[in-house]
Amino acid sequence: MQALKHFLLRAFFTLLFLAVPVLGVWTFVKAPAWHVWFPENVSSYGGEIDRLFWLITYMVTVVFLITEGLLIYFFFRYSRRDSSRALYTHGHHTLEMVWTAIPAILLLVVAFSQMGTWAKIKIDLPEDSPYSAAHPMMEVYGSQFDWRARYPDREGNFQGEDVIETPYDIYVPVDTKVVFLLRSRDVLHSFFVPAFRLKQDAVPGMEIPMWFEATKVGDYDLVCAELCGWGHYKMAGKVHVLPGEDYEAWLEGQRNALYSNGSED
Repeated sequence: MQALKHFLLRAFFTLLFLAVPVLGVWTFVKAPAWHVWFPENVSSYGGEIDRLFWLITYMVTVVFLITEGLLIYFFFRYSRRDSSRALYTHGHHTLEMVWTAIPAILLLVVAFSQMGTWAKIKIDLPEDSPYSAAHPMMEVYGSQFDWRARYPDREGNFQGEDVIETPYDIYVPVDTKVVFLLRSRDVLHSFFVPAFRLKQDAVPGMEIPMWFEATKVGDYDLVCAELCGWGHYKMAGKVHVLPGEDYEAWLEGQRNALYSNGSED
């Protein structure tokens, strides 16, 4: 009777351990249906980011399942009553080399897989665009606790009288490689547009050129992904992607409004 009770306890706790990988994998499989996964990709390089994400996810999933499987087996196998003496060992050099070499190889795979994408997004700004780091479409400032976009005057000067500044809302044309300068006015922030797969820290004292190309008209969430103070949760806005002619009309309307003195004429 005592042996049966001990076996049932072993089986019960083994099933609890088994629930971890089963529920973990099931949650990831069901996440898109529950709308707790990534939003639709609407940027030109978002597909490359997603492929890197899935590469790492598959690697981690395989290691996770192997580790959990071994843990469950060892828990059930060695939790039984055994009157024999314990076996002491000082290690196994071949085994240690194997479990050191495998993670190293996987890290190299990830490193070489991401180099082209990293260079494309972070280093090699597009050359086939009317915008560049020297002549950006806009400047984006992060501060406690808002995002502000500044658009230059008609001569491309950010110090002119008809510079447009919009809080929280950023307007860009669709199918255009938008280059902008990212800055912080106070502490560390992080410019994150999930639908663009775009994330970049705004570092105090630094001017960071960034770019994206939105491929679909719509309104997309912009959030701060770096804890920046008590009002961090409020630091959210929208990126409004407009057809080219609508964007030009919006920009011209904003400039005209600067001189309207509040009148309708």
